[in-house]
Amino acid sequence: MELLKQLQQQLHTLEDHQLIRKRRTVDTPCGPRLNVGGRELLAFCTNDYLGLANHRKIKLALQEGAAIYGVGSGAAPLISGHSRAHAMLEERLAQFVGAHLEQPRALSFCTGYMANLAVITGLTAGDKDAEIFSEQLNHASLIDGVRLSRVKAHVYPHADLQALEELLKASKAATKVVVTDSVFSMDGNLAPLPQLLALCEQHNAWLVVDDAHGFGTLGDNGHGALEHFNLRSPYLVYMGTLGKAAGVSGAFVAAHETVIETLIHKARPYIFTTAKPPALAHALLTSLDLLEGEEGRTRRAHLKVLVAQLDDGLRLERWQRLPSQTAIQPILIGDNGVTMRAGAALYEQGFWVGAIRPPTVAAGTSRLRVTLSAAHSGMEVAKLITAINALERDFK
Repeated sequence: MELLKQLQQQLHTLEDHQLIRKRRTVDTPCGPRLNVGGRELLAFCTNDYLGLANHRKIKLALQEGAAIYGVGSGAAPLISGHSRAHAMLEERLAQFVGAHLEQPRALSFCTGYMANLAVITGLTAGDKDAEIFSEQLNHASLIDGVRLSRVKAHVYPHADLQALEELLKASKAATKVVVTDSVFSMDGNLAPLPQLLALCEQHNAWLVVDDAHGFGTLGDNGHGALEHFNLRSPYLVYMGTLGKAAGVSGAFVAAHETVIETLIHKARPYIFTTAKPPALAHALLTSLDLLEGEEGRTRRAHLKVLVAQLDDGLRLERWQRLPSQTAIQPILIGDNGVTMRAGAALYEQGFWVGAIRPPTVAAGTSRLRVTLSAAHSGMEVAKLITAINALERDFK
């Protein structure tokens, strides 16, 4: 069949360029030690930054939620899928980040991908002449949200405030939307959010912040990048995910109540999707309590110690550790094949580290993406440091 041959040829081309991706089946709960095919691996590849994905209190809360609400939600939120658990979670999320917004309200989603599609298309749905200004290194979900909005879009260079300012000055649009990650998922560095917000306030533009990798890990109380930078503004539209540091699943958008009401009426990913299981929303109430409480502070402090340990211990000459003070610690290698071989060599030694290649990152910037978790011990990180240092010395 000719159509199948075309697809097979495309897959062969990916393989020739070392771009084939394969799944591994994990037999144990998410954590720093994972069992794959009968082998226990030290996992430095998950986004379970605080080690909550297998937390006893959250598991009990999930069981309790299932006992109260059942399993499925049965319908979209605007029909009968919006349960009491969802309402309580949205109220709690609005409180969680509300100090940084005016008249805050929150809206929950099944995934961060859906939340980003919803917020970008929803904000621009009422104005065909709207313009979007998107950061060069934004996550794919933000990029796809921009594409689906079908309005004029500009991509400004990474963290280039001057370029963005010139674009905003030149814009005649009544609706302007600046879109950025807070913590860049493949680089680990932070966007200059205070300066971005100042530009948005000056030029009457929304600032959409995707805090997928900052929520729970940044700020004294885990409230994320807005707390980290001590920001507050009615121009902010905030997206946080609940399947990374929060350890469960889903995402939310928080903003002025008028923004949220607009999304309820105009955001297709919200309107036409079955609501997530209410038991998950119930479990997340416990997760938020842990993030905001003493245990969350203790785990964030330990994570910072591990980041400093990795920074101090790596001794690289040909590979480059990109500057990052977050749980995401990229090691730039460059070549696709070398990156794959490095990841495979670590895997054989019992370390599971993500090998990241295009199109996730730009051509020529393939890397190992080390992610640290508060569930890791200092001894485990020390073992990884020793392995990477030795591998870089010996690798050809």
